[in-house]
Amino acid sequence: MACRITELVLDCRDPEALARFWCEILDYTVLDREDDDIEIGPREGSGGPQPTLILSRTDQPKSGKLPLHLDVNATDRDQDAELERLLAAGAVFADVGQSGEETWHVLADPEGNEFCLLSARVEPV
Repeated sequence: MACRITELVLDCRDPEALARFWCEILDYTVLDREDDDIEIGPREGSGGPQPTLILSRTDQPKSGKLPLHLDVNATDRDQDAELERLLAAGAVFADVGQSGEETWHVLADPEGNEFCLLSARVEPV
């Protein structure tokens, strides 16, 4: 028997703002609110093949590069078009020491959490 990743928890100062950002990026919806935390996930709800994302309110500022980050792939357009969409949604370029020869783009969400846009297009789930 093995485990499966069902939820990812991201500490943040403004769960509402990050929920809006990540819902737009991942085509997720708000599934639950508990105290200051917001759970977002696929429109069909939790328990499916895609993990949910819990945005957990904290007053602690982000410090340094995240030890774990998300990688995303476009499902319906090429990498350049997806990069434009992510930047328009509020992502910004992030420098984590990349060489410039990478096939992916390192970005940050509105709170500075790094994530990568990979080059391959994948099928939607």
